[in-house]
Amino acid sequence: SALAPSASRKHPRSEMHALSATSSRVVSAASRQTRSLGRVTRASGQVGTKAPTSSSHKIPRRSVFLASGMTPLLRLATASTAVTYASSATAKPAQNAQSEISKVLLDPKYPDVFPFGEKEMQRYDEAADDAFYAQPRFVKHIDDDAIGALTKYYATVFPAVPKEGDEKIAFLDVCSSWISHYPSQYVASDKLKISGLGMNEDELKKNPILTDYAVRDLNIDATLPYEDNTFDVVTNAVSVDYLTKPLEMMKEVQRVLKPGGLAVMSFSNRCFPTKAVSVWTSTGDLDHIWIVGSYFHFAGGFAGLAATDISPKPGKTDPMYVVFARKEA
Repeated sequence: SALAPSASRKHPRSEMHALSATSSRVVSAASRQTRSLGRVTRASGQVGTKAPTSSSHKIPRRSVFLASGMTPLLRLATASTAVTYASSATAKPAQNAQSEISKVLLDPKYPDVFPFGEKEMQRYDEAADDAFYAQPRFVKHIDDDAIGALTKYYATVFPAVPKEGDEKIAFLDVCSSWISHYPSQYVASDKLKISGLGMNEDELKKNPILTDYAVRDLNIDATLPYEDNTFDVVTNAVSVDYLTKPLEMMKEVQRVLKPGGLAVMSFSNRCFPTKAVSVWTSTGDLDHIWIVGSYFHFAGGFAGLAATDISPKPGKTDPMYVVFARKEA
């Protein structure tokens, strides 16, 4: 997340970074417990209860052509133009959604150089992000069905929880908050480290699965405060649309992943439109797959780039999409 938000941001939507442009310190779970008003239970009972759903706005589906006048983002061999391709995808969502989403990165025809510059990364609200995310919001930013779909997807791609005798594994949730949507068996232990990086410390302190957390605004400093080859998995949930330095951040993700490690970027069509970058708010779902795929592609060092539609009930619930790849071994 450009900022550091996670699927559980404080704002009316989980897609909002929990950015906190203040610092890059890493705080251990132990120190967090002693500082949380005498409560030893980090979640303080809230994670298990139903949180209010955010009132985040849905981004309107506009043209698949960028407002900047660039050529169509989607130029697949199976469609004569991006417009006809997108039209066919929205005509029969229940039947074609998965196949259309999956096709986007089969032959994305990316240009020779990264296609997005300062103009595409501008936002309607360019005020400091630390002010926007200063107030913690313990709400969900996507609906329960979408959250369930993401958790189920994680369960299919995450490495197994290590048992006695297994090697340790480590996870990093970028743009994290008070909830990460990981399957329930993934809880920090001697064999399982889960780090979180976000914008709001109060939210991060409430996340019950984290071993440690760091507070950082990735739109100011896109570096990740971790050593090379540290993590087996890096996740970013509903926050990629807020990143103004996505290429720099994805290079950092590649750096901190272990060889063969998995990077998972998930997103919906909900966001804070004033804080999402212009290339996101001026395009539709299929374009978003292409855009996020470009972050992996131009960061370099990733293999197996692909996308999948994990929307639980197309047309009835919040959609959920995943773009993923592994660090080259």
